[in-house]
Amino acid sequence: MSSKTKIIVLHMKEVVYTAVFLILAIFLMVLLFVLFGSDKSKSADPVQARSETAAYVPGVYTSSVALGNQTFDVQVTVDENHINSIALNNLSETTAAMYPLMEPSLDSLADQICSTQSTENLTFSDDSKYTSQLLLTAITKALNQAKAGS
Repeated sequence: MSSKTKIIVLHMKEVVYTAVFLILAIFLMVLLFVLFGSDKSKSADPVQARSETAAYVPGVYTSSVALGNQTFDVQVTVDENHINSIALNNLSETTAAMYPLMEPSLDSLADQICSTQSTENLTFSDDSKYTSQLLLTAITKALNQAKAGS
């Protein structure tokens, strides 16, 4: 048995460089896999995926309010996930004069609803409590029309 001993000389600088490049290569492969790997939880149909995540069907929705023999509309504008604006339509001067708290109450409700994106936990002033509740009922009715999947 003849065995010849072989001596390999490695420079420490070359070993460190090789280790660093191997770590970078592994990190790069993991990063590419995460970014471009297939995600089975995503829906194949983009329309179905959008409707599953969307809270509303974008558009303008109205709900009528009757006060005595006068009627007017509460108009709610929404996009897929946000309540964008709430306004009064067809409010006659007579109705505005007879119910002067109507517009300030709606402005207060609209500000609260648009900022919180919810019709819950709203505050009403004592002066316009019933007016605000009437308007909130109309707003909720319009938002129910706008709900996705309805």
